Amino acid sequence: MKTRVTELLGTQYPIIQGGMQWVGLAELASAVSNAGGLGMLTGLTQPTPADLEKEIARCRTMTDKPFGVNMTVFPTIKPPPYEEYIDVIINSGIKIVETAGPGAVEYMPKLKAAGIKIIHKCVAVRHALTAQNLGVDAISIDGFECAGHPGEEDIPGMVLIPLAARALTIPVIASGGIGCGRGMAGALALGAEGINMGTRFCATQEAPIHANIKQALVDAKEQDTKLIFRTLRNTARVLKNDISTAVVEIEGRDGKTDFKDLQPLVAGARGRAALAAGNVNDGIVTAGMVVGLINDIPTCAELIESIVAECKAELGRANSYL
Repeated sequence: MKTRVTELLGTQYPIIQGGMQWVGLAELASAVSNAGGLGMLTGLTQPTPADLEKEIARCRTMTDKPFGVNMTVFPTIKPPPYEEYIDVIINSGIKIVETAGPGAVEYMPKLKAAGIKIIHKCVAVRHALTAQNLGVDAISIDGFECAGHPGEEDIPGMVLIPLAARALTIPVIASGGIGCGRGMAGALALGAEGINMGTRFCATQEAPIHANIKQALVDAKEQDTKLIFRTLRNTARVLKNDISTAVVEIEGRDGKTDFKDLQPLVAGARGRAALAAGNVNDGIVTAGMVVGLINDIPTCAELIESIVAECKAELGRANSYL
C-alpha cells in the first residue's frame, strides 16, 4: 500500500500502533514494525528519561524497521521532566514522534529542528488546524469511539474523519473504533490515508499484558465500555468492570465529584498492576468500543496481514457497485 502516510513513515502499510500507557513497550512496538506497520513506544510508561533511553535501545535490538515514541503532554500538578524525555528522543535518533495534549506545542519546534516527523493526536478539527499551522506532519484524528480521552464534544469518526480530511492539507490518520479491514477501508473512503489502532493491538500475542486481560477484550461487546470522568470534563473511555462501574456511580450521585473521591479507584499503579496480574476487576483497563469487533488474539503480523487483505477486498467490493 502506498499513501502519504507510508511515505512519511517509511512503512509498508499505513497502520500505526497507538501509544498506550503501560502497553507501549518494545515487545509490541517491534512486532508491529516488523509486520509492516509503525510501532510506538509510550514515553511516559518509562519512569525516567534514562529508562526511555534504554527502552529505545532495547527496541532497536528487536527490529530494524521504523518505530516512534509517543509523548503526551497534559497539565498536571507534578509534571514529569518533559524536556529531558524530549532530549532523550532526539539524542537517541528517533525520527517519528506521536504527540498529544496542549503542552506538546512547547516542544514541537525542538522536535522539528531535529528533523523529527510529528504526528499530533486531536479530537477536534479546530485543534487539528492549529497543529497543522504549527508545522506537524500528520494528524491522528480521534473519534468518540476511541479508548482513552475522546474529548468533550462526542463527535464520532464517521463525521470527524471526513471533516478533518476536508479541512486539512496534511495527511489524516483515522483513530478510534478501527479493528478490522472493513474499518480501514471505511476510513480510507472517508479521506484518511492511514489508521491508528490501540485497543486492537492489546489483543495480540505480543502485547505485554496478562492473557486474562486479552481474553476480556475478546469477550467484551461494543456496549462494554464506560465513560468515566464526565463530571470532571476529562472524559475517558475504559472497559466496563467493577472499578469503572463504581466510578460512574460515584460521579452520578450529585454531579459534583471531586477527583479525590475517585483517586483510590483509578490510580495508575492500580491499573498497571491489574494489566500485569490479569485481575480484570482490580483496576481501570483502557479500551474502546472496538472491543465489539475483537474475536481472536493473533500475532501482530497475522493481524496486520488480515486487516490489509480484508481492506483490499472491501474496497474492491465497494468499487464494483460503480
